[in-house]
Amino acid sequence: MPGDEFDWIARLLRPLTRGAPEALDLLDDAAVLPSRPGYDLVVTKDAMVAGVHFLADDPLDLVARKLLRVNLSDLAAKGAEPYGYLLSTAWPRDTAWADKARFASGLAEDGDAFNLILLGGDTVSTPGPLTLTATLLGWVPQGRAILRRGASPGDRLAVSGVIGDGWLGLQAARGELDSPKLAERYRLPQPRLDLVEALRGHARAAADVSDGLLADAGHLATVSGCRVVIDLGLTPLSPEAARWLATQADEASGRLALATGGDDYQIVCALAEGGIPEGFTVIGRFEDGEGTRVVFAGQDIAVSRAGWTHG
Repeated sequence: MPGDEFDWIARLLRPLTRGAPEALDLLDDAAVLPSRPGYDLVVTKDAMVAGVHFLADDPLDLVARKLLRVNLSDLAAKGAEPYGYLLSTAWPRDTAWADKARFASGLAEDGDAFNLILLGGDTVSTPGPLTLTATLLGWVPQGRAILRRGASPGDRLAVSGVIGDGWLGLQAARGELDSPKLAERYRLPQPRLDLVEALRGHARAAADVSDGLLADAGHLATVSGCRVVIDLGLTPLSPEAARWLATQADEASGRLALATGGDDYQIVCALAEGGIPEGFTVIGRFEDGEGTRVVFAGQDIAVSRAGWTHG
């Protein structure tokens, strides 16, 4: 009969190490990582809390996969390939074994999909909501990690994929919008690891779009010491987002909402003059100055909130 945290580790988590010797079968309180000559180790960490980052009744296998994917998105923005992860879980005391097993099945599915090794971590109980943390590790060729700083005046601002589906997907997941496809995009984002080579070859600075396009583009400008100009009219939209936008009374306000909603997990980056990598759309530019300037149809747009903040 399943029982305590040691059963959880032995029966559900140990298989996720995929036999990697550096995980030490999760029998120790640490992992011992090998070096990889010619590469830098990239480390990123994100936490998710029920009712904040996912709905409290979301299927736990999808929650597990989203936990890995939001971190994989950070690795992609750095131009890194995934390697492994450390996991921390704080379970409400009444969590059933079947729920934990479903969570572990989601980790296993995406561990196989993205070739990830569970290296260790911690598991505790909590009187509060389910709280999950993953620390992901990835490899990037030495000296070639793409940082947020690095943009220069004259560079173009570009974004991958489409923007706004994450925010609309949250509304769909809550039942406020009728679109199962958008709800799935919120619950199961697609980290843009397919763009790693293009980023290494073209991007001067990059970040993943988690807090909102305007906010994350603004981060690039701030740490690079320049200003970014974003044209909302150039922001790429999915067919679902375009249909939603057509129902809005004011196009500029609707586009602003899509560009500040967050949870898209696309890549925003600075490109030098030259070709545009496949999968990216140029939506603005960097210039001398500071801050973020937003325009639509040739007019400046006032922005009161650039994206999600945790207060």
